[in-house]
Amino acid sequence: MGVGGWLNSRPVAEKMSKDITRLSEGQGAVANGTTALLVILASAPGLPVSTTHVACGSIFGVGLHTTSVQWKTVKQIALAWVVTLPIGFVMSLVAFLLFRH
Repeated sequence: MGVGGWLNSRPVAEKMSKDITRLSEGQGAVANGTTALLVILASAPGLPVSTTHVACGSIFGVGLHTTSVQWKTVKQIALAWVVTLPIGFVMSLVAFLLFRH
């Protein structure tokens, strides 16, 4: 995870900060504040949430309000969210079955 973050954090940050919708400083502060609040609220009862997912949702919410959402980018992100969970499950299962002995 560390290597993946080190290698890919910049493209992910640019995708979130520029490609979903353009944000002013105030809009960015609202999106970040919303992200922080939701992650804190989810952490209290121990709900597993992805900060990146919550941040994308917050940015998307601001974009909906300003009507400047880049729908192609939102579709790409949503597809990645839907696809990565089952792929992770299958890869983990295969690795477990291969290396359990």
